[in-house]
Order: sequence, then C-alpha cells, then structure tokens
Amino acid sequence: MRQINFTLIFVFGLSMVFFTLENTAATTVHVLPGLKYTTPLAALLLLSAGIGATSAWLFAAWSGMLNSVDRFKQFTDFDAQQVRIQELETDLNRYRATVETQLGLLPSAISEEEAMEEASAVQMSSSD
Repeated sequence: MRQINFTLIFVFGLSMVFFTLENTAATTVHVLPGLKYTTPLAALLLLSAGIGATSAWLFAAWSGMLNSVDRFKQFTDFDAQQVRIQELETDLNRYRATVETQLGLLPSAISEEEAMEEASAVQMSSSD
C-alpha cells in the first residue's frame, strides 16, 4: 500500500511541476468588484489546491472530533448501563433471598413435585 501511495504522490507532484513549467502566462482574477489580481496560472492552481487541501483537512478534523464525542457518549452510556445491570442483579439476589427465607418459614414449604414423589413412594410401600 505504501508503494501505491508513493507512486500516486510522485505522479501528482511531477504533474504539478510540468503544469507549472507550461503555464506561466499571467491571468487576471476578479475577487470582488473593483478588486483584481494578476498572477501566473500555475500560482493560482497551487493556491486553489492549497485552499482545497486545507479545507479538506479542517473537515476531517471536525468530523474526527464529532466522532470522538459520539464514542465518548456511547462509552458513558455503556458505563451507565453496566451500573444499572449491577443494581438490578443486586436487587434480584436480595429478592430471591427474601423469597427463599419466606418459603422456609411456611409450613407447606414442600413443592408440588416433592409432594407427588412422597405420595407415590407411600403408595408403592403400602402396595408391597
């Protein structure tokens, strides 16, 4: 990939040099009414390329900053979700312990399955 990047930069730079050497004619640029400049065409091209590159760099920096802010917000949201999950797990364990304690205090703390198993065991022993 580095070779491709180097080749592209080299070809672009060489093209700019040839363009500059071939286009030295003076060109008039009207910036505002009554305000005009006369410069070589190659200088105008280099100036406009520089302005375009600077604008692209500023846009990329601004986009990167916005992406960083979004990632930071997602990270803080994730942390808040993790804290909420921990709170809910703690509440669930506390409720589970409370229910188990209350079930242990009830006189009929045997589940239906255990009661059925005991009844079938009693029937089998009585039939023998």
